Amino acid sequence: MQVKKKKEIRAYYAALSRAWGPQHWWPAESAFEVIAGAYLTQNTSWANVEKALANLRSAGLLAVEGVRNVPVEELERLIRPAGYFRQKAKRLKIFIDFLDSKYGGSLTRMFASPTKRLREELLNLNGVGPETADSILLYAGNHPVFVVDAYTQRIATRHQLLSERARYDRIQDLFQEALAPMVDSPVLRKESKSNELILPKQFPNTAHPPSPMSTAKRTALAQIYNEMHGLIVGVGKHYCRKSQPRCDECPLRTFLPSPK
Repeated sequence: MQVKKKKEIRAYYAALSRAWGPQHWWPAESAFEVIAGAYLTQNTSWANVEKALANLRSAGLLAVEGVRNVPVEELERLIRPAGYFRQKAKRLKIFIDFLDSKYGGSLTRMFASPTKRLREELLNLNGVGPETADSILLYAGNHPVFVVDAYTQRIATRHQLLSERARYDRIQDLFQEALAPMVDSPVLRKESKSNELILPKQFPNTAHPPSPMSTAKRTALAQIYNEMHGLIVGVGKHYCRKSQPRCDECPLRTFLPSPK
């Protein structure tokens, strides 16, 4: 059964990749912008995060040095559009303190740490759960970890890959084990790196414009995890909605289990 599920997940990747092409995740100009976005996107929409990031960018503060030196009250004001601004400002400051004390303020040194150790360190920071930690590791640090979000859990549940009570690490393990063999598949690896964007009329354009971080050099496995997460977000936003799902229009409709 597990072998069948993993094969099906690889088929999802192939179908979505052919339909939508590269997703150019995570859209950002720098590694720190990815980190800030990972904090700010908690409990809010990405549209609100973009407003907060734009404020930081306009103020010249969208960098480690900027958040380190700005008074917390000013930081709160700038990120207010993202909601929970006092809490998030505090958490960003805590991250900077961690970076300074543990890695001399260097993101390069931080991301040179082994994945398991760095993940544990991030999870020990206030306000960092598995999804935030893994987003930082994958999208900012090129560490090969698959990011599980609410869309992933919803799709896995509705396609009967896992129970709706499945824990984060269980979902992550299944997707990582399913996708890892693609590194050795020339056909699938080519699809994951293709620059061609194929958009049949019935599918929306879910991709972001290319950015310095989305086009940065990655290991093959990190790229596959990156693309799969971006593709899943496209499915979740446009088709596998929490209420009123559009299953008949979804590019994964042929994989849905038959109704009992």
